Amino acid sequence: MRILSYNILAGGYDLIAKGTRRTQQLIKIISSVQPDIVGLVEATNPRMTEKPTVLEEIAETLGMQLINTKSELLAYPEYPNYPIALLTHLPIVYTKIHAHPSLLARPLLEVCMKDADDQPLTVFLTHLSAAFNDGWAGKHIRQREVQEILHIMAPLRAEHTPHLLMGDFNTLSPGDPFKASFLLRYILELDAKYAAGQLADGHPHFDVVVPSRLRFLKPLLQMVSKSTVLSSIFDAAAHLYAPRGSIHPLQKLYVDCFRRLHPYEWGFTCPAAAPAGRIDYIFACPVLADRLTSCYVVTEGEGMPADHASDHLPVAAEFLHRAPAPPLRTR
Repeated sequence: MRILSYNILAGGYDLIAKGTRRTQQLIKIISSVQPDIVGLVEATNPRMTEKPTVLEEIAETLGMQLINTKSELLAYPEYPNYPIALLTHLPIVYTKIHAHPSLLARPLLEVCMKDADDQPLTVFLTHLSAAFNDGWAGKHIRQREVQEILHIMAPLRAEHTPHLLMGDFNTLSPGDPFKASFLLRYILELDAKYAAGQLADGHPHFDVVVPSRLRFLKPLLQMVSKSTVLSSIFDAAAHLYAPRGSIHPLQKLYVDCFRRLHPYEWGFTCPAAAPAGRIDYIFACPVLADRLTSCYVVTEGEGMPADHASDHLPVAAEFLHRAPAPPLRTR
């Protein structure tokens, strides 16, 4: 059973290029994994109303069922744009949308399916707040969201029901490396090439990443981005400063699939054109984690680099349908 978690950026439209569709690029990346379940973040774009949407084109081409949260969220104007969605080949048992505007900056999608052995598997899909320019305040927002998500998933933990949580968490994991200089160079290049309004589509850009009180340092940051020595110092400082506490509560109860199998690899997922950190995850409950066979970051599909499709690299994981049988005891 293969799972894919993917932020497809602005519903799969290139807003800089006047709404050009990235349907074929996204299909190449997704189909290269041959997934049974795909969790899509930034799955729809409310500014693009022409039918079929990119999301619908992807679902039809891949022959997968589509669970789209967009229509259900019309009753919640508090929520920002770009709802999440899920695609699957598996039979669906039920779908729930957990909308708590006071606790979750975006709703949590819960979908229960039957796997190939007719056993239940529940997937939760999330997109935590970015709020990077809020500094440590953004960390507290994400911590609040994680606590609410853990509360929602508590009944499944109590029942030892196989389930996982995936999506864009917009935060680093404790102990993970962070190449802030890569991100700095990337956003400065975008800032020089485009107006901020053109980048208001999910792309990380200067005003979104850098707190307002520090933007006067832009000339200095430009110098840092051009110097190998200064970039190394910048990376060391950013490693200590970057908020990471949101992932810690998850690590106590769930298994970080990528880190379980790759304890020393970077596994960077964003930005796709200059990967600087790992912010996209698949977390499995212990029951499901015992069946984990692979987890990796997808960097290309059918020979096409993944940065041609989105500003995130997707994460894929594969699980056995059943837990492996214990070895035979010998006398």
